[in-house]
Amino acid sequence: MRFYKTCLFCNKQLVGRTDKKFCDPQCKSGYQYQQAKEQPERFYNKVDNQLKLNRKLLKEFNKGGKVTVRARTLKEKGFSPKFFTHYWKNNKGDVYLFIYEYGFLKREEHHIEKYILIKWQDYML
Repeated sequence: MRFYKTCLFCNKQLVGRTDKKFCDPQCKSGYQYQQAKEQPERFYNKVDNQLKLNRKLLKEFNKGGKVTVRARTLKEKGFSPKFFTHYWKNNKGDVYLFIYEYGFLKREEHHIEKYILIKWQDYML
């Protein structure tokens, strides 16, 4: 008695070994891609991706070492101030949040939310 199985990706009838699951490597790859896409992204990946995006944006906007940028501008590009790697508190008591070597401080001027962007310095140890 012969059991007929179908490819898990394209549903074509399989010919060959009895434990075969896919008709060719392309179907196997397509199936694995589809499965990965359907599974919820792991928490670690979400955090890591957001940290990378935050760092990229801070680096892109901070060309002069210390810059002030409207918060809305960064947030429109995907920046999230909830994700940071560490912080530094200056002598005035201001707490700068850092994403690796790029930091930001939230300020409000004339009812407009802004971020002061800085880069890590040796004296901040």
